[in-house]
Amino acid sequence: MSVRPVIRRSLADQDVLEAVEYYLQEAGVSVALRFVDAVEKAFQYIRRHPASGSPRYALELELPGLRCWPVKRFPYLIFYVERDDYIDVWRVLHGEREIPTWLHGETE
Repeated sequence: MSVRPVIRRSLADQDVLEAVEYYLQEAGVSVALRFVDAVEKAFQYIRRHPASGSPRYALELELPGLRCWPVKRFPYLIFYVERDDYIDVWRVLHGEREIPTWLHGETE
């Protein structure tokens, strides 16, 4: 098993920042910090086991290699593609969003 770095696209970083801001305003610092910790743990898992993510949206969007992994205890999904030398994280999206629409910009 080769462990590759997780490289987040700017949109993924923006998604995380927006979620943190939301949790800070609506639930407080402790929940926001738990969210950040859960996202980091999910990234660590993905770097060790990239093939574990669901290919559901890859099939739906016809994007070979796209996978998603849930953020534990939060309604967010991490969307990524396994590359030869790194894990390419596209987005970190709330599971209730219209996922294909939000990912559409990444395919262009």
